[in-house]
Amino acid sequence: MSTTPHPRTAWRKAIALGAVASLAALLLVLAFLWPGRASVPRHLPLSVVGTSAAVDAFQAHLEGAASETFTLTPASNRTEAAEQIAARRTVGAVVFGSDGSTEVLFASAAGSAQSQAMHALAAGLEASVSPQPQGRSTTVTLTDVAPLSSGDPTGAGLTASAFPLALGGVLAGILIALLVHGTWQRFTAALVFAAVAGALIEIVLQPWFHFIQGNPWLNFLAIALTILATASFMIGLVKLLGKPGLGISAVITMLIGNPLSGATMPWQYIPAPWGLIGQFMVPGAGSSLLRSLSYFPSAPTWPQWLTLVAWIVFGGLLATCGHGLGRRRRSAGVRSSS
Repeated sequence: MSTTPHPRTAWRKAIALGAVASLAALLLVLAFLWPGRASVPRHLPLSVVGTSAAVDAFQAHLEGAASETFTLTPASNRTEAAEQIAARRTVGAVVFGSDGSTEVLFASAAGSAQSQAMHALAAGLEASVSPQPQGRSTTVTLTDVAPLSSGDPTGAGLTASAFPLALGGVLAGILIALLVHGTWQRFTAALVFAAVAGALIEIVLQPWFHFIQGNPWLNFLAIALTILATASFMIGLVKLLGKPGLGISAVITMLIGNPLSGATMPWQYIPAPWGLIGQFMVPGAGSSLLRSLSYFPSAPTWPQWLTLVAWIVFGGLLATCGHGLGRRRRSAGVRSSS
């Protein structure tokens, strides 16, 4: 059985496509490496406990060593400082005791970058404290008030899980947009995909690998909503724009939302306002929500829940607009043909 060979691509077109592909690869690399290259800790909220004299001396120390790194938040005692960390209102605390002791509280569950910043702060404080009488040296005590689970002692597992969540939503959106026909059929398929994939991913992350902890049902819901939010956005944009909507939504999710999510680098480290913007995109809201549910149960999570639901609703609105535009185009076509 003979087949008609495809005509050869013109040399000029082949060279142009190769150049465009190389630029796309460059943008992909820059999207993932730029946040880390440009990341600098700025205005990290830090709890401080102590007398006015101790706090003033500490403020003077920060102005000389890390003037823009931390923003002080007062706490009446150590318990309140620990509560501020648990609610994710601050990244750590410095507690100056009445006996001259100094304790630095940190949360390894907040991420390695913030833990390193707190360790560096403790080392700087210890170096700045004058020696005590009788040649005794003054030490700064480090206390982890929100430790990582034993199954993920470095936090690498929780950090790495953000990428599969984003990729899972993109995969769902692409497959459903290409294989399922009908707007509501697509959203139903996305809901089923998110529920099944969310359950399977939760089983892998919590009871199997022990990368996350906390309420398994809430963790499942967070994972499923993250996948559904991305898939719904992609389905809606495809309904509105056609197949180009797949590429646009994938770029928004993977090349903008994922690098700005704060999963690998805290959003406070990403140059403003991009770090904050990333928290209102699906990857940022999903990864932040899962971290809070696992290690910071007293932290307010309604902004993340609301963000994910808003993206799902937004996808539905895009699909509705696309459906209306399609009906008007068909009506216009019928009138012109008649």
